[in-house]
Amino acid sequence: KVPNTSATAASSGTDLNGMAAYDAARQIRERLVKFAAENWNVPEEQVVFLPNRVRIGLEEIAFTDFIKKAYFARVQLSAAGFYKTPKIHWDRAAGRGTPFYYFAYGAACSEVSIDTLTGEYLMERTDILHDVGKSLNPAIDIGQVEGAFVQGMGWLTTEELWWDGKGRLRTHAPSTYKIPLASDRPKSFNVKLAEWAENAEPTIGRSKAVGEPPFMLAISVLEALSMAVASVADYKVCPRLDAPATPERVLMAVERLKKV
Repeated sequence: KVPNTSATAASSGTDLNGMAAYDAARQIRERLVKFAAENWNVPEEQVVFLPNRVRIGLEEIAFTDFIKKAYFARVQLSAAGFYKTPKIHWDRAAGRGTPFYYFAYGAACSEVSIDTLTGEYLMERTDILHDVGKSLNPAIDIGQVEGAFVQGMGWLTTEELWWDGKGRLRTHAPSTYKIPLASDRPKSFNVKLAEWAENAEPTIGRSKAVGEPPFMLAISVLEALSMAVASVADYKVCPRLDAPATPERVLMAVERLKKV
């Protein structure tokens, strides 16, 4: 364990921990290369790590046997890696600086159906293309994009906060605060990663954070609902649909446009 680590927050887990692990592995590798060069009497450039084996000069040795020799030679086989995000700084007083190491990008298109009698709606379809840099694990990254999108969808549609006359928060538990269910996901949900993307900054594997950036793609849902309401007045009037766009607010917006 490293005593002064940063919190795993703001989608920084892979960036920080991945590069810290890389730093630790680099230290161990350097020790092993030096050990091999000295004991086999070859230049360090001739020590090459291959799958399950090590090439030292013209000789190849199984990785496990090589590590056993290093162990008995008392080579340190552990390391504490550390990493902090470089290049970022912010002058709060001047409102100037570089607060982010890099940016992630995404695009989403959502289709909804609304019931103009009740304000209820259905998520018919969502298509997403998202930039995760060079993906470390596409299956996990797609799941992260899906989860962040659904979370954002809840933020913009059902997760309404309200207080009573005495200023007490009444939406304080799952019984009063409506979060999305699996059944609320779009009927057709298509997520694709930008396969050509690669982080310009030297992150772990040239990947990008993917936990929270797709959260904002759910704005497409709010905009789709707004356009559906606008269709009541033939798209001639902005419906002024506030977030979260609960069925009640959708219905009120529809009723307002019916009077136009």
